Amino acid sequence: MPELPEVEALAGFLRAHAVGAVIGRIDIAALSVLKTFDPPVTDLQGRDVTDAARFGKHLGLQAGDLWLITHLSRAGWLRWTDKPSDAPPKPGKGPLALRIHFFTPEGLTPAIDLTEAGTKKRMAVWVVHDPREVPGIARLGPDAMAVTEPEFAEILGGTTARLKTALVDQSLIAGIGNAYSDEILHVAKLSPFASAGKLDAEAVSVLYRSMREVLADAVARSEGQDAARLKGEKRSGMAVHARTGLPCPVCGDPVREVSYAERSFQYCATCQTGGKILADRRMSRLLK
Repeated sequence: MPELPEVEALAGFLRAHAVGAVIGRIDIAALSVLKTFDPPVTDLQGRDVTDAARFGKHLGLQAGDLWLITHLSRAGWLRWTDKPSDAPPKPGKGPLALRIHFFTPEGLTPAIDLTEAGTKKRMAVWVVHDPREVPGIARLGPDAMAVTEPEFAEILGGTTARLKTALVDQSLIAGIGNAYSDEILHVAKLSPFASAGKLDAEAVSVLYRSMREVLADAVARSEGQDAARLKGEKRSGMAVHARTGLPCPVCGDPVREVSYAERSFQYCATCQTGGKILADRRMSRLLK
């Protein structure tokens, strides 16, 4: 799933390439992706793109007083194409969910494709006057790159959740998902199962600095990358996430995995849990 660094980079990419263009035809290949009907998505047609922004893990494209908000979910992505097909896509064929055609001041006609791999379609698109009309944005806590250390300490102190759960809870801290929470906890040398509300002041400070360090590094690596390269850039910077069985780059011990529901997380027992191997809660709902 694209998280704060990748969505921030996509917003920057759209600011550089789409702002100033006029929105042309909008092709809907998967009607289920649209979560709003008033105003209709066709109201975007003929409007100038005026901005692009990130709201947690949501991506926004502004056209005057309207916003097109997208949550890419686990398998969604944005692709920019300079020469899109003139023929409208056939509904239900392939990963394409929605295509937006543009007319640029230079006379070019590019498009962005919103695509989603796999059979479980969870990507969502809203057309709204105010981004806060999107339920997921209305519930967001402070952004992970804007929250202060005292605010961060207060948030953790007010929850009984495990650290892994607290970091990915968008109502507590916005922008962090499964991958970067693994990396943050590895840098901080903290167990994913540690209780967030029981951390002492020093551990909270270490976790806060680790969060800012991991995210700032990922944002810097992603900045200026085109949309097609962002996934590879994300994978290249991971120390433990999605590296089960490979050596930890810090201590050399194998990276371990805990599976739960439809997801999993990775950690280093030597670096993070004092050598203790965490129970694989494959059927647990503990870390929803």
